[in-house]
Parts: sequence; structure tokens; C-alpha cells
Amino acid sequence: MQAVSSTATGVAFLARPGRPAVVARTLTELAGPTRGVVELPVRLMWNAERTFDLADPDQLLWMYENVLRETTRAEDLRALINGRTLRRVWRLLNLPRGVRQAWESRHRGLRAA
Repeated sequence: MQAVSSTATGVAFLARPGRPAVVARTLTELAGPTRGVVELPVRLMWNAERTFDLADPDQLLWMYENVLRETTRAEDLRALINGRTLRRVWRLLNLPRGVRQAWESRHRGLRAA
């Protein structure tokens, strides 16, 4: 899967100062798990508690927020985020403005989700 960084589109959408948001080219490429327990790698979550039970709505949101905010790799998006689930929970996610803008700029359907 290829991903688009905000700098590749000519618009500076930042996940945090100095770090462009990474956005998948299509939501269908996001084939992450929809159930079970997921453990995030340390590069995405430095907390000792890095496991998330996707059956728990709060844990699912927290995991998605961390991945979308912290990733610098398209592979993380493909492996950890599910496109249908992302569309379903989009409005519930607490994301930095730059991350939300980057994703909604690329995937206009998320604005209405």
C-alpha cells in the first residue's frame, strides 16, 4: 500500500509539530483486524499498556487515535486500521486537527461519516 503524507499533497497537515500526518490512499487498503486483542509496537505507543481489546469500544477508539496520530509508516495503517471500522468511528475519534484535516482532505467521505 502506498500512503500520502501531507507534504506530498503540497498541504502541510501535521500530526504533531514537525511530523506530517500519514494518510492511506484508499480506505479499502486498510485491512486491519476487527476483533481480538491487538498489541501496538513501542514506536506507536510508549506506554507499558499497549494491548487493546477491539470488542471494547473505548479501547478501539484509543488504539485508532494512537495509530493515526503516531504512525510514520503506511504499513502501520494497513496492518492496524480497518477501513470500514474507521469510517464507522471517525466522528468519535479525538484526533489532532492536522490528522483529521489530512484524512478528510484525501477521503472526503469521512467528513459525512
